[in-house]
Amino acid sequence: MENKLVVPTMAELTAKGEAPEVLFWVGCAGSFDDRAKKITKAFVKILNKADIKFAVLGTEEACTGDPAKRAGNEFLFQMQAMMNIQVLQGYNITKVVTTCPHCFNTLKNEYSKLGGKFDVVHHTQFINELLSSGKITAEGGAFRGKKITFHDPCYLGRGNDVYEAPREVLRKIDTTLVEMARSRRNSLCCGAGGAQMFKEAEKGDKEINVERTEDVLGVKADIVATGCAFCNTMLTDGVKHFNKEDDVQVMDVAELIATAADL
Repeated sequence: MENKLVVPTMAELTAKGEAPEVLFWVGCAGSFDDRAKKITKAFVKILNKADIKFAVLGTEEACTGDPAKRAGNEFLFQMQAMMNIQVLQGYNITKVVTTCPHCFNTLKNEYSKLGGKFDVVHHTQFINELLSSGKITAEGGAFRGKKITFHDPCYLGRGNDVYEAPREVLRKIDTTLVEMARSRRNSLCCGAGGAQMFKEAEKGDKEINVERTEDVLGVKADIVATGCAFCNTMLTDGVKHFNKEDDVQVMDVAELIATAADL
C-alpha cells in the first residue's frame, strides 16, 4: 500500500505556531497539469522520506508571472510578483525549493529586483544535498543497466549555470549517464520557453522538440531525464512523434530518485 503523502500548508503550520525549513513552490504546471502532478508527488515523497519540514502555499500560491513577462506583459508580471512577494514575506519565508526552472529563475532573479529576496534552490540541487547528506538513499536497482541522458532546461542551465547537481544525482543511481552532442551550455531548448508553450507554432519545417528528440535518440538512451515539467511535455511529444514510447522513457529527476528509492 502506497504511503500517504503529507503536504502541510503554510496557513496550517502558522496556525500551530510552527515554521517550515523550506517552502515548496509547486508552480502552475505542477499544480494543474496531470503529467506534472506526478513530478510534484514524487518530490513530496522524497521530502517526506527525508523528514524535511516543508510546506506549500496551496490556494495562496499564484503564478510567478514568468509567462506574462516573457510574452511582454511587464505590468501583469509585476502585479503577480508583488502579490506573491507580499504573501511570502507575510509568512517570513526565507528558503524556497521548486521543481520548475521558470519559477526558480523568476523567484531567484526577478523577484529580488522588486524587493523579494529569497534563497531559492531547484529540486535537483535539493535532492543532491539530501543524497549527499545520507538523508535519502537511492541504489537504483530499478534502473540497473539503463542508459540515461539529461536534457538541460534553459532556465536551469544557461540561465543559472546549474549543470552539475542533476548529473550528480543521476550518477548516484546504478545507471550509465551519456551526454547528448548538444548539452550543458550548448544544450538545445525544448521549444516551450519564453511563453512558447502557450501559442501555436510559427512557420518552419520542423518543431524544436522534434529536433531535440533527435539528439536524445542519437545517443540511444533508454531514459531522458528532465528537471522541468515543460521540457518533460515537449520531449514526451517528441518521443511520440517518432513512435518511440516503448523504447525511451521521459522522467523527471525526482521521479527517478523516488522510484530508485522505492518510495
